[in-house]
Amino acid sequence: MDASQYKDYVLVMLFVKYISDKFVGQFSPPVKIPTGATFADMVALKGKPTIGDDINKKIIIPLRDANKLTGMPDFNDPDKLGSGKEMVEKLTNLIAIFESKDLDFSKNRADGDDILGDAYEYLMRHFASESGKSKGQFYTPAEVSRILAKVIDIEKIDSRGYSVYDPTCGSGSLLLKVADEAGEHVSLYGQEKDATTSGLARMNMILHNNPTAQIRQGNTLANPLFTEGDSLKTFDFVVANPPFSDKRWGSGVDAEEDPHYRFQSYGVPPAKNGDYAYLLHIIRSLKSHGKGACILPHGVLFRGNAEATIRQSLVERGYIKGIIGLPANLFYGTGIPACVIVIDKEGAAARKGIFMVDAGKGFIKDGNKNRLREMDIHKIVDVFNKQIAIDGYSRMVSYDEIRKNEFNLNIPRYIDSSVAEDIQDIDAHLHGDIPKVDIDALHHYWQVFPTLKTTLFATAARSENYYTLQVSTEALKPTIYEHAEFVAYTKEMNQVFTGWKTATQIYLKQQDDGCKPKAMIEEISESLLSAYTGKPLLDKYDVYQHLMNYWADTMQDDCYLISADGWEAKTYQIIEVKKGKEVIKGWTCDLIPKYLVINRYFAGEQAAIDQLIANKEQLESQLETLQEERRAQRRRWGIERRWQ
Repeated sequence: MDASQYKDYVLVMLFVKYISDKFVGQFSPPVKIPTGATFADMVALKGKPTIGDDINKKIIIPLRDANKLTGMPDFNDPDKLGSGKEMVEKLTNLIAIFESKDLDFSKNRADGDDILGDAYEYLMRHFASESGKSKGQFYTPAEVSRILAKVIDIEKIDSRGYSVYDPTCGSGSLLLKVADEAGEHVSLYGQEKDATTSGLARMNMILHNNPTAQIRQGNTLANPLFTEGDSLKTFDFVVANPPFSDKRWGSGVDAEEDPHYRFQSYGVPPAKNGDYAYLLHIIRSLKSHGKGACILPHGVLFRGNAEATIRQSLVERGYIKGIIGLPANLFYGTGIPACVIVIDKEGAAARKGIFMVDAGKGFIKDGNKNRLREMDIHKIVDVFNKQIAIDGYSRMVSYDEIRKNEFNLNIPRYIDSSVAEDIQDIDAHLHGDIPKVDIDALHHYWQVFPTLKTTLFATAARSENYYTLQVSTEALKPTIYEHAEFVAYTKEMNQVFTGWKTATQIYLKQQDDGCKPKAMIEEISESLLSAYTGKPLLDKYDVYQHLMNYWADTMQDDCYLISADGWEAKTYQIIEVKKGKEVIKGWTCDLIPKYLVINRYFAGEQAAIDQLIANKEQLESQLETLQEERRAQRRRWGIERRWQ
């Protein structure tokens, strides 16, 4: 089965198992579980000839109707699951997988960190990557979702009651990232055209403790389902990742006489390209103080004709607060680069320009896709929210400059992020000199090490445009490392790190069971960024990335264990099943690796064991040598007898 199909079965099974573990037996649970529709009832169907039909009628349909879910998969589909014995075995085995004791979600104790919800998103991301170009549109990469959530200022809200809307919500991951960023409870609204995907979104809301979120199924442009009387319902925040360049956006839409007045004031988007149709729907759905962000292809920034008219109207009204250019190949539905259009109605009247960020070069290769690193996300958000101008990366572009460019918003017109060509000086190559321009280009080093430059280089005798090296190439590194200015700089940087490490160790040792790992890493990472802010020659975001890599690879697992069990290192036996019998293969511990315990408390015993193993291997080698010599001697005797 293709990943785009089996994801539906796996995610629904995960949903049924989770709500059964978490809410069965609770008074007034956030999700309704009809009698006879729990995971335990599903287990009772294992091996029955009618298992597929029973799952549909006794489990899936009651849950669907009770919780207004849509697009649930058919567990009695012979085309996908086989028929007769084949279907029975497949569904029985699938249920057995979810019976594993490792999937007991009732023990999820990491309050504030929805482990199951994160696992759900993890599965959706991998299903999207495996489903091919056309099947990955239901999921917005979490890294991009976080950027949208952070650039609309939702973390600044100071009370409950705010609303967030996504007109093309897919599986709901973008909505949930915005809700997570808010800190306060916000009301979530989403509409999705695909029935199955809207069902995923509804389940995703429940798994992320947002059971009151309103997810509706239908075509947003042709039939917007969130209305107030004859008008569109308006929201405080709107975020969206609509289908790029939708060629069928006009199906069922009377743009010239739109009853919701989305297009009349700005212009009708091209019949074969719906990018601006979605953007105008977002603008119409925002309150007068509303803020929004929409992911669109770069073409919306420079294409002409009808789109140029719409773009000019939006700029002149001051609705566009900023534009963020993203790297190519981030999204599962397309490989083209995209941008984030940030809308802010509240500050429109006083706006004097558009803040632009060219973040197209900040990413890491991840399989056949590109992925934003933690440092890329943080830099984008910091620069945009603080309006920091960085050469080749970001700047505020005035309306006067935009008018001179005829309202073309293509980022390269305003930000030159190209890398300077490496000019080869043939004369320097022939004479063995170093061009002065190359050394002077390292001015940020000479500002920190002003006398190191004269220690290493001298003006060439033949021309003041060239330098010669004053030390041998072998002595180059020692000269730098031993130079007083370099030593002083290294000492200063070590003090910065030591100060941060000492404070962080005290903070971490104060944590105990019930601690919140996500809040923990945010606090210590922000303190690290603060410690390295303004420090020369070091990019604070590079340092930050080192910490985030360690967090992802090692540290977060320990923090979640401490959050669940406190500072208790529980040991357990490693048991393997061989030929139906359980065999003990030693012991291990999740919180404290086995080798640390051995090195601290049993170093002598381990050394003795290592020596015995070495002696054993040496004796085995000697024995093998003797045996080979004996075999060779026998071969010689055999040859001599035949000769005789």
